[in-house]
Amino acid sequence: MSSPNQPVPFTADDYRARMARAAESAAEAGLAGVLVAPGPDLVHLTGYRPVNTERLTLLVLRAGEDPVLVVPTLEAPDAEQAVGSPALTLRDWTDGKDPYAVAAPLLDADGRFGISDNAWAMHLLGLQHFLPGTSYVSLTEALPMLRAVKDAAELERLAAAGAAADATYEEILKVRFSGRKETDVAADLAALLKQFGHSQVDFTVVGSGPNGANPHHEAGDRTIERGDMVVLDFGGLKHGYGSDTSRTVHVGEPTAEEQRVHDIVREAQEAGCRAVRPGTACQEIDRAARAVITEFGYGERFIHRTGHGIGVTTHEPPYMIEGEEQLLVPGMCFSVEPGIYLPGRFGVRIEDIVTVTDDGGRRLNTTARELAVVE
Repeated sequence: MSSPNQPVPFTADDYRARMARAAESAAEAGLAGVLVAPGPDLVHLTGYRPVNTERLTLLVLRAGEDPVLVVPTLEAPDAEQAVGSPALTLRDWTDGKDPYAVAAPLLDADGRFGISDNAWAMHLLGLQHFLPGTSYVSLTEALPMLRAVKDAAELERLAAAGAAADATYEEILKVRFSGRKETDVAADLAALLKQFGHSQVDFTVVGSGPNGANPHHEAGDRTIERGDMVVLDFGGLKHGYGSDTSRTVHVGEPTAEEQRVHDIVREAQEAGCRAVRPGTACQEIDRAARAVITEFGYGERFIHRTGHGIGVTTHEPPYMIEGEEQLLVPGMCFSVEPGIYLPGRFGVRIEDIVTVTDDGGRRLNTTARELAVVE
């Protein structure tokens, strides 16, 4: 059994299946294999989370071949402790030796490989020096669906992270906003996320008054005043999976215009969520939300995409934006977060994480989306 505090653990078989799917997907895409550097791809595929340094660590996945992890000898004991290690072979190398001489025989000399977006250039160049006939493409470009479709255990973790973010929002409504700095409220958000089980806080956006018109405003020293609209956007990792939610509150009673803008964004967010269903292109989610905001005359003030995928990182493919024709598949998880930003005045954003079900979509955030009044 599992609970929000004790999710179903991943097994070596889970990681074995993920690596096999990645290798098969690469072959179907015409690639010779997948090369995975330390970072979210490696965590997802093996459960191993080393630091990305000048010492080469590289997972090599090829269809029909056993997975191989090239790892520095001094880090091999840690790699052996990873849950997914029984599903792969370790090839270690010692300081003073050339790690690319160890990795090169695992690759086709003239193959084209997908490689982690965050792989260091020095490692890619080292491989090319040994194998000048090889070529490389980023995994986001070559295999954008690599981590996009979540299994039941992953969805459980994402739901738990969403519930923790919701609990954080419910509690932040009880604190005083007026007379305090944005950084004070941001610190409250971070503490609450930790209280509700987050191991990592990635961001705590608190955009008050005119600062709310900057979607990625860093909480600053501005003192929040009565009459301010305040955009709250916060999230991080719980059980290794992301949360990300936005709500906009008002200090004291809003004006008619502020309430109207908030209502428009709420309607747009609802339209985006309603559009979620299997077989729908990602861009249709953006179109549905953007159409509402455009209809009310604020189209030019919606200045970012409608959403992004979420999983072992808080931002990952797929993206809900015009031109993205990837079809939605059950198990995908992403944000739906339209906004309106009026420079020098205020901004509004409302965001939920949504997962695609067999016949539609399910929100992983369930807190009220009406404009909350705070003190």
